[in-house]
Amino acid sequence: MSKALVLGGGGPVGIAWESGLIAGLAQAGVDLGAADFILGTSAGSFVGARLALGDPAAELAAPILAEADRPRQAPAKSGDSLRPAGPDLTPLMKMMQEARSGARPAEAVRADIGAFALSAETVDEAAFIASFGRSFANLAEDAWPSQGFACTAVDAMTGAFQLWTKESGVGVTRAVASSCSVPGVYPPVTLQGRRYIDGGMRSSLNADMAKGHDLVILVQVRGGDSAGPAAEAMARQLDEEIAALTGSGAEVVLISPDAGSAAAMGINLMNFARRPDAVRAGLEQGRAEAARIAAVWN
Repeated sequence: MSKALVLGGGGPVGIAWESGLIAGLAQAGVDLGAADFILGTSAGSFVGARLALGDPAAELAAPILAEADRPRQAPAKSGDSLRPAGPDLTPLMKMMQEARSGARPAEAVRADIGAFALSAETVDEAAFIASFGRSFANLAEDAWPSQGFACTAVDAMTGAFQLWTKESGVGVTRAVASSCSVPGVYPPVTLQGRRYIDGGMRSSLNADMAKGHDLVILVQVRGGDSAGPAAEAMARQLDEEIAALTGSGAEVVLISPDAGSAAAMGINLMNFARRPDAVRAGLEQGRAEAARIAAVWN
């Protein structure tokens, strides 16, 4: 049986929660890192790449827990300059909602999002890539995981969707950076002469890209209140992606934050201060979910 793991987007808080969730599951005997194929979008691309590169699932939470336990020092470390300083993302939120509404072709709206990203004042691209370089240390520029792995992005000029795979001929560090390039917060990333932004501009999961596998585990990141038109549009999109998977013969299992995890993450998934609570909540939920997931995974 071919197994796929799909990890959704959700900013630095989502990275922490997903890392905790996967570690908690592994510590309880369910190793999602053993998937035949791992697909990541935005935060999920970062977590998924770590798994695909061989990081033990049970240890994914350890670096974030260590960071949380480290005393804060002043002045801030140089890496803190890469943390978003609270830009106004209202235009981005409106465009993302429009893209999911069907009022205009989604690709055309994503091109507008790309223009917004290209014009935004952010940390420069070299510094952004260097921040990812610390996480993927000692990798060659063109390195790609030997395990089945893909991550998503969007062409900033055209709005076209991009699925990065081993066959794409790009390095995993830049591919993941492009998938995590939140418009208005981080710079579009250059690959093969073009600029790319967060794959979450198409979908928070892009789960339909996992067709062809018998079992697909979806990990969806949500923060705080999930009501309102934007959440409803995301739910419809997810339903369509799940239908595409089940229509191709896959069994689909969805994992979403429970009440404790949602409270720990809060509404703003870009808030680094939420990471310690998010990773601990993920660990707890992973252990609690283990029996349900083991029934299909093990």
